[in-house]
Amino acid sequence: MALDPTAFKTIVPSRYITFTIPNLLLHLHHFNSSQLRIAVLDSPVPSESIQIAAMLVPIGRESDWYFSTEQGHLQLILNFPQLSRLVLIGNSSNSTNPTSYNPLLCTDGVAGVADFSVVEENLMTLLIELIPRSAFCRTGNGLCEIPFLSYEDEVVRSLVLDRCVGEFVGEMLIEDVELELEDGGGREFRRRLRFKRMPNLVQTQIKIRPKNVDFVNMEEVEFEIVDDGVLVHPYLTPMVAGLSVIRSFLDAKIGNGIKPKALCLGVGGGALLGFLSSQLGLQVLGIEADNVVLEVARRYFGLERGSSIHLCVGDALDMIEKFATQVESDGFRGYVLENGEHLNDFDGKFDVIMIDLDATDSNIGMSAPPLAFFHKSALLAIRTLLSKDGVVIINVIPSNQTSYKLVITEFKQVFTELYEIDVGNEDNFVLIASASKVGHVSVHRQSKFLKKLKQVSGSFLDSIRLI
Repeated sequence: MALDPTAFKTIVPSRYITFTIPNLLLHLHHFNSSQLRIAVLDSPVPSESIQIAAMLVPIGRESDWYFSTEQGHLQLILNFPQLSRLVLIGNSSNSTNPTSYNPLLCTDGVAGVADFSVVEENLMTLLIELIPRSAFCRTGNGLCEIPFLSYEDEVVRSLVLDRCVGEFVGEMLIEDVELELEDGGGREFRRRLRFKRMPNLVQTQIKIRPKNVDFVNMEEVEFEIVDDGVLVHPYLTPMVAGLSVIRSFLDAKIGNGIKPKALCLGVGGGALLGFLSSQLGLQVLGIEADNVVLEVARRYFGLERGSSIHLCVGDALDMIEKFATQVESDGFRGYVLENGEHLNDFDGKFDVIMIDLDATDSNIGMSAPPLAFFHKSALLAIRTLLSKDGVVIINVIPSNQTSYKLVITEFKQVFTELYEIDVGNEDNFVLIASASKVGHVSVHRQSKFLKKLKQVSGSFLDSIRLI
């Protein structure tokens, strides 16, 4: 179907249009394909004034879901609430799926330009055609202002290991990446899991290391998982730090030879479940909606069922409602999951419930968790599953402050106390809700559990605040 140029003269919320044009900028030695891919997305969030911006897709990452899908484009524009339209411009990729990224190979034979303003200036004629009439705010020289945004992350290079399709989560990508750590921390290799439905959100990442340090390309070497008891995912450490709110209660149980019981809603690659079990000695039950995700966790991230880790496939919301009914009647003694696994070890209620789920659709004002978890019926079911001194710890990624305030209001209506940890990355907040008033009992002895909890939680212990 032919492209209608007049379509761009108005803003239509959530409208997404892509097209290609001949690359007339080969002489600038930046774009190196014969065609340029143009993607135009209008924000789903209305703004008071019309503001347009453009972004050059990083060379070599054109097939990455960040830039090649509507979902990735949406997450990019939501990072700039003031924007009405974001235009992505990049090489037209020959691949419909993400490919490995090596900047040395991407720029081979390309001289590059010292000043990106030259490229931006040559694209201005195209961009003016993509501006709605209402956005022509004239400046002194009669041109409309269109800023170019830049995209930067820590990825130095990447190697695609596998691409799978799950019945529930859809397409997912497993990749090994080399990252440039912040604050001059050097470089580190990690294995990551991402979903196409929300590609800018890394579901799981763990540390890996090459078995042979003498290599040039990542394809040439085999990597192994580093099991050093360190969580590298940005919000998992503060989630674990949330346990310190009831550290006296948990430590007392462990001291009496009783393993605290944790329910994890959302498994992903299993980094959190493995840590709670192996490092803190908790009995863990994980619920994951997609069986393919569990297979990926086992094959690529080292998650294994065992005496301390039990796994269940099912919708998290449905399962907590079933569990709440079961706990109120007979407990879990003799309760058997559909996969044949017995829950005798979880007879009674859970001391900790951790919720780490994405919302499947960031259009709704919340990237994590699904909004259904904030309905009063769901929160009451969660509270029913908590032991008297237990806590629920939840990773929240709100799209704006309004939605976050609503979350806090809903929790306060059901739980006795609510604590917050600001992860510090401008995206995540960790909420800790208690079933009863937390007694601030000082702990004089330094048990193995308390030492490990303090070691992993670090500075986040000081950032927990009652709200």
